[in-house]
Amino acid sequence: MVVKFLTKDTVLMGYFKTKRTKKVGITGKFGVRYGSSLRRQTKKMEVQQHAKYDCSFCGKRSTQRTATGIWKCKACNKTVAGGAYSVSTAAAATVRSTIRRLRDLAEA
Repeated sequence: MVVKFLTKDTVLMGYFKTKRTKKVGITGKFGVRYGSSLRRQTKKMEVQQHAKYDCSFCGKRSTQRTATGIWKCKACNKTVAGGAYSVSTAAAATVRSTIRRLRDLAEA
């Protein structure tokens, strides 16, 4: 379809979409400010916090962050505490493995 003139309808229908970012992603909103290494760190954190994660109760990929450290599954409506930017932190994984090892030692 050839659009001969620009109207509000043609813009809303998506004929004139803007080019998206190639590398910067979600941190494109910062422009050239704050330095590239800080923007890279921020991108990593923001991508993690906006991603959906697998629910440990129902198994669906529907766990999202509601507030800092609070993660809620939209499918089974369970709320869990986790990290600020991801559901599980490295320290939590270490604690889980230590508890599992001690439990196996106590049972044996």
